[in-house]
Amino acid sequence: MTYTQLAVTAAVAAVIADLWLLRTQLVRRRVFWTSYAIIVFFQLITNGMFTGFGVVKYDGDAIVGGTSPPVGPPPFLGDGRIAYAPVEDLLFGFALILLSLSLWVLWGRRGIERTPLAGPPIWRRRG
Repeated sequence: MTYTQLAVTAAVAAVIADLWLLRTQLVRRRVFWTSYAIIVFFQLITNGMFTGFGVVKYDGDAIVGGTSPPVGPPPFLGDGRIAYAPVEDLLFGFALILLSLSLWVLWGRRGIERTPLAGPPIWRRRG
């Protein structure tokens, strides 16, 4: 699979998990999209730094757009890139954030670690 196919698959799987598997329905909430806008802003900055400075390089045949072999630094905008990074990075970031928040909401609803304990583990308190 190409990077593009993996990114689309990850994003679709995260939405399916949110809506039907975990039933947290975050993508239907305005607060999710507001918080995601803040996250994506900083994601573009960090991804742009890594790809713009050449720390991370992508094979042009595996991403949308992309010239292979690359000629000079990647463009800031265009050729399948936003802030130097491939658009697929935004899909992977979306999938990561959505799945993480969906699990957080699910576990919060089930009361997992609702009142976290400080100090050593319970099994060491006996004595």
